[in-house]
Amino acid sequence: METASFSLLELFKLGGVVMWPLLAFSIAAIGIMIERIIYLTSKNLKINDLKENVIEYLNKNDTAGACDYLSEQPKKRMGAGVLLATLAHSKNGKAFSEVRAERAAQNEAVSCINSLENGFNFLTALGSLSPLTGFLGTVTGMIGAFRSIAEASEVNAQIVANGIYEALITTVFGLIVAIIAMISHSIFSHIVDKFASGVEGACSEIITLLSETPANN
Repeated sequence: METASFSLLELFKLGGVVMWPLLAFSIAAIGIMIERIIYLTSKNLKINDLKENVIEYLNKNDTAGACDYLSEQPKKRMGAGVLLATLAHSKNGKAFSEVRAERAAQNEAVSCINSLENGFNFLTALGSLSPLTGFLGTVTGMIGAFRSIAEASEVNAQIVANGIYEALITTVFGLIVAIIAMISHSIFSHIVDKFASGVEGACSEIITLLSETPANN
C-alpha cells in the first residue's frame, strides 16, 4: 500500500486559514532570531580582560590611566562603558563615592543589557501565541470534521480526513514555531545573563578596590 506524501505547500493548504498567522509568526521568529544573532556576534561581551587591566592600573593608583584605557576600547566592547562609568567618580582626584559608583555602573549596565535584550519579549510572545494559534486550528479542524459527519448520510474516513488534517497540521506547525522561538530566547538569555553576571562581579571588585584606596590620581 502506497503512503501519501505531501509537499510543504500542500500541507500549508491542508492546514486551512490558521496557517496564515502561523506563517507570519514563523517569519517574525526567524527574523528576530537572525537579527539577534548578528547583533550579539557583533559585540564583544568578554569582561575579564578589561577587569584585570583596570585592576592593574588601580594597583598603581592610576585611575586616570584606567579611564583612558577604557575610553580607547572599541564600541563593541560593551563592558568597557560600564567599567568606565564605575571609575568616572574617582578620576582626577575626585572623592570616591561607593554609592554613586554603584548607581552609575547599574545605569550603564541596564542600558547595555536592554540593547542586548531587544526583541526578547517578541520571542516570548511568539513562543506563547504560536501553540495557542495551532490549537485554535485544531479546534476549527475538528469542528469541520464533525460538521462533515453531521451532513453525511454515510460516514467514512474520507469525510473527516480534511478536518483531521487541519487539526493536526496546525498543531504541529504551531509547536514548531514555538520551539524555535523559545530555544532562541533561552540561548540569547543565557548569553546576556552571563555578560550581566560578569559585569556585576567586575564592578564589585573595582568598587571594593577603589573604596580601599586612600587617594586616586
